[in-house]
Amino acid sequence: MNDRLTTPWGECALARFPEDPRDRLRAWDASDAYLLRHLAASGTPLDGAVVVVGDRWGALTTALAAHRPTQITDSFLVQEATRANLARNGVDPGAVRLLSTRDDPPSRVDVLLIRVPKSLALLEDQLHRLAPGVHEGTVVIGTGMVKEIHTSTLQLIERVFGPTRTSLAEQKARLIFCTPAPDLERGSNPWPYRYRLPDGIGPLSGRTVTNHAGVFCADRLDIGTRFFLQHLPRGRGAERIVDLGCGNGIVGLAAALADPEAEVLFTDESYQAVASAEATYRDNVRGRAEFRVGDGLSGVPAASVDLVLNNPPFHSHQATTDATAWRMFTGARRALRPGGELWVIGNRHLGYHVKLRRLFGNSELVASDPKFVVLKAVKK
Repeated sequence: MNDRLTTPWGECALARFPEDPRDRLRAWDASDAYLLRHLAASGTPLDGAVVVVGDRWGALTTALAAHRPTQITDSFLVQEATRANLARNGVDPGAVRLLSTRDDPPSRVDVLLIRVPKSLALLEDQLHRLAPGVHEGTVVIGTGMVKEIHTSTLQLIERVFGPTRTSLAEQKARLIFCTPAPDLERGSNPWPYRYRLPDGIGPLSGRTVTNHAGVFCADRLDIGTRFFLQHLPRGRGAERIVDLGCGNGIVGLAAALADPEAEVLFTDESYQAVASAEATYRDNVRGRAEFRVGDGLSGVPAASVDLVLNNPPFHSHQATTDATAWRMFTGARRALRPGGELWVIGNRHLGYHVKLRRLFGNSELVASDPKFVVLKAVKK
């Protein structure tokens, strides 16, 4: 959906990535507009080092491109959306610096704009990483919809940066204002977090997992993954296996242990996830592996993969959508060799078997419990 965001400096044409004319979700919301209105109305100086953290689809970065901001995001898709939106609005891509959450942040920050993320852990990690560049004169403003800003959000910003307050709500959006206290005793950054897998899960029992901030279920093995691990294909002699949407890489690690001669590709659109998967893999096994941040299996040659393992997300930020799962399944079908298999775990109510039958012409129920199903589709 291509939509226009009205800002104090003019209109921006914006779209999500990858652009889909059937997608009715906008690339911006009321919290983006509220923040931009405040910056103009308050006369916030934007001639220094402007840093935008957590921009959803590049809306803030595109609107502020004239001030040469630095964007920091965990999302490959957000970076691609930002590039596309800059081009859509005739902005020189060199006007904006795009960094991932794994890159070193700017050494000086004069204006810090925070689009509150869904993950409090990711916000905590980024605040700690940015803290050395924040000074007494830094303007720190957060924004989000009212439902996204919790007491814990405000307490975290206050603990890491300094005194924090909120604005009145407008169109169900709210701003957060923080007065930095550079000498604050904030403690050390607790991320990444490492934990030991429980016993009773086969070859993975007792192995160490690394989770960078923002990765799903950072402190424990979630029940869906545990169920998937119990029913993964074992010892198939596959040459190339993909852990698609790898998260911390536990599923791909299990596949690597089951097929030691196979090459495993770990891929995710989250920089934090791929870094976690690589650390988890390196700590536990020596073998052939590739780690790639990207949009699903785009860029993977057609008919080059024997087995794809997938636990697709069904949220995009705060929105519930099956668009990501559909792209993952479509990409898997293209990347698989004839006879290759896609194994999927999902919540029972999501009805993934319907999509798999539509794409592959087949779908087999491998295992189920009251909450989850494991499905297999074979490329003919």
